[in-house]
Amino acid sequence: MLLLIICITIYYSPELYKSRVLELNASDDRGINVVRTKIKDFAAVAVGTNQCKNGYPCPPFKIIVLDEADSMTEDAQNALRRTMETYSKVTRFFFICNYVSRIIEPLASRCAKFRFKPLSEEIMSSRILYISQEEGLCLDAEALSTLSFISHGDLRRAITYLQSAARLFGSSISSENLISVSGVVPAKVVEALLKACKSGNFDLANKEVNNFIAEGYPASQMLTQLFEAIVEENDLSDEQKARISKKLGEADKCLVDGADEYLQLLDAVSNTIKAFHSLPEAFAYEC
Repeated sequence: MLLLIICITIYYSPELYKSRVLELNASDDRGINVVRTKIKDFAAVAVGTNQCKNGYPCPPFKIIVLDEADSMTEDAQNALRRTMETYSKVTRFFFICNYVSRIIEPLASRCAKFRFKPLSEEIMSSRILYISQEEGLCLDAEALSTLSFISHGDLRRAITYLQSAARLFGSSISSENLISVSGVVPAKVVEALLKACKSGNFDLANKEVNNFIAEGYPASQMLTQLFEAIVEENDLSDEQKARISKKLGEADKCLVDGADEYLQLLDAVSNTIKAFHSLPEAFAYEC
């Protein structure tokens, strides 16, 4: 409802937009000084009930939109909490964030949360086709399906991949072109590594890991795609999937902390082999 009010206010009376709506990118303006000066000064000023064009009444409050609010420091969020409490009658706040867990509880508890799901493949394909036609690009059905898959329902990411591929490869874009610009590991590479794990041959798995590292693919991306493949595997029990997922998560955490990609990927693969063949997680040695 409030978003609708913003749109109507802009449409009927653009001259009132600057005095009624404040938009900030919290990843840039995220310090406590911004909250104490720019946001507080804007929120403190009351507004009237002026009539917009065509007689539409303007709402008796102002709106502050904070994009990427999860990038704000904790001190800035605490200062913003007091501002929200003081000027709640004349100002409404919108927080746009990727991780709601990074918003402090006093702020989150005062907001109504709206979670937006990834776009469906039909919606993604329809919009990408429209953009391609307007820009004179040529995508076949396979490339369109690949673009929807690698972007995971994120239209902005899909447009970025499409733009990068168009600059590198011209107007005719194939599925391989999109995979190369996105950094996604090709499906055949993931399948080869998974097949090596199923075989139970550690030397073969080690060879596939070495080939993977030599190709320069990111190990974190391989862990993500390996996890997706494991979840869809029908020959594994829930316990086996849980064992593998746990090890993949631990390896990903180590990569974030700066561990060696080859060693972490090899560790994840060796534990995947154990889970596939129901071997104990740790071998027992007799003294």
